[in-house]
Amino acid sequence: MPPFALQFVRHYLLSLQFFTRIPITGRLAAWVGYSPAMLRASAGHFPGVGVLVGALVAVFTAMLLMALPATGSAPLVAAALGTALGVLITGAFHEDGLADVADGLGGSHDRVRSLEIMKDSRVGAFGAIAVVLMLMCKVTLLGLLGDVSASLMVVALFVAHVVSRTWPLLTIRLLAHVGDVAGSKSKPLADQISLGALVTGFSWLFLSLALAVYGQVATDFIAIDVDLQSLLMAFSKAVLASFVAWVMMTRWFWRRLQGFTGDCLGATQQVCELAFYLGLAVSV
Repeated sequence: MPPFALQFVRHYLLSLQFFTRIPITGRLAAWVGYSPAMLRASAGHFPGVGVLVGALVAVFTAMLLMALPATGSAPLVAAALGTALGVLITGAFHEDGLADVADGLGGSHDRVRSLEIMKDSRVGAFGAIAVVLMLMCKVTLLGLLGDVSASLMVVALFVAHVVSRTWPLLTIRLLAHVGDVAGSKSKPLADQISLGALVTGFSWLFLSLALAVYGQVATDFIAIDVDLQSLLMAFSKAVLASFVAWVMMTRWFWRRLQGFTGDCLGATQQVCELAFYLGLAVSV
């Protein structure tokens, strides 16, 4: 295998090791290695992590939809269990970030105090409410999409995991890392990521979008009567909704913190994923 391909695989596996609970251990972990520079380079594979997580969740959800009784509640049940699998795979990594951001920015208007609250491992009222509402909204929106089309729901799960992991790369690129630099797990990501890492991330995004649209059209699995142009328009609006959510989150972090923390990246992923489902549901 060419050196470039080996480096690509090592960076991808390191990203999986950092952002998921998928076991990269033993000899494989030793071969992958670790350094702050490698972790910084692996950030470009954050959307690639979404490809794997989204594919696992989508396949699991599709299997549930086929196994469950064909009733109106089936999409909602499948959405809940599929969402639970996604949380299990990632170890609630991004949900934890959302909770910390909600506690920090909801608990104080002072920048320094907000950062102190975000470092506290305990979950407060704002954080608990934010996570509960986020999970409820995602499950119900997915159930709504499932009522329209089972395949649309499955494809939405796959694409949303990739899209929502792409926008945080722009946050790293545009904002400064703030907070407890010495104790932060995201410190290697604090330095501005390279243009090459951004190209890698957006390549994952475009690949997933192409696969999603091709899968819908080629298999003719979609259960709603739409042409290719309408399908592309619906997904485009969903991506746009996710991007708008990223803009709002980024402005919020800049205004309140003058930068970002690792928790901010997790919170951004969660909000952008929800916005994708909402944008697609409104479009359809």
